[in-house]
Amino acid sequence: QVQLVESGGGLVQAGGSLRLSCGASGGTFSIYSLGWFRQAPGKEREFVAAISWSGGSTYYADSVKGRFTISRDNAKSTFYLQMNSLKPEDTAVYYCAARTRGWAAQILRVMAAYDYWGQGTQVTVSS
Repeated sequence: QVQLVESGGGLVQAGGSLRLSCGASGGTFSIYSLGWFRQAPGKEREFVAAISWSGGSTYYADSVKGRFTISRDNAKSTFYLQMNSLKPEDTAVYYCAARTRGWAAQILRVMAAYDYWGQGTQVTVSS
C-alpha cells in the first residue's frame, strides 16, 4: 500500500507561484511513475504532469507547459509541482497519484493508469 499526502496549496495572485509537495510512504519501492491531476469546480479531473520514479522522463499538459515543473526527491520520497505564472484558470483541487503497475508512458495522462491517490490540496488564483 502506498500513501500519498499533498501539501503546499493556498491562495495566490495571478502571476504568482506556488510549490506543491506530495509525500509518499508505504510501498514506495513499487512506484514506477507519479502524476499530478487537478479538478476545477464543475469540471472533470484533468492531467497536469507526470514523472518517472527515476526522474528521467517528464510529461506535461499543454495548458501548463513552460509554466509548471514536476520533479522528485527519491531520498525524501517526495515529489513536487512548481507552478509559476499562475492564472485564474489554474484554480482547482490538485491531486497527486502513483502508479505501481509497471512503466507505461503512453497512458500516464489517464486517471485509470494510477493506483493510489492523495486527498487533494486547494489552489486558488485570484485575478
